[in-house]
Amino acid sequence: MKATWNNQVIAEAEKADLIRIEGNWYFPPSSLKNECFTPSDTHTECVWKGTASYSNVVVNNDTNEDAAWFYPVPKDGSIERVGKDYTNYVAFWHGVEVTE
Repeated sequence: MKATWNNQVIAEAEKADLIRIEGNWYFPPSSLKNECFTPSDTHTECVWKGTASYSNVVVNNDTNEDAAWFYPVPKDGSIERVGKDYTNYVAFWHGVEVTE
C-alpha cells in the first residue's frame, strides 16, 4: 500500500503490515519517508484511542499541514480493542491518497 501526496510516495508498506482502524489505514513508522514529515503542535483527543499527535507532510517545498496523525501513547484498553499495537502508526487525510 502507498500513501501519496503531491505526486510523491510518502509511505509504503505491505497491506499485511498496516492496521485498519475506523476506516483509516495506519502505516508502520518504518514505512514512512521521514524526509517528508515535519512536527506539528496539533493534538486531538479520541475518546477510546487517546491523544493524537500530528505531523505536516512536506513535498517539493509544499506543506500539507497536519496531514498525518498518530498515537504515541494509546489509551489503556485500546490496543486490545484494535487487536494490534498501533503505537506510532501513522494515518493520513487532507488530500493524502492511500492506494493498494
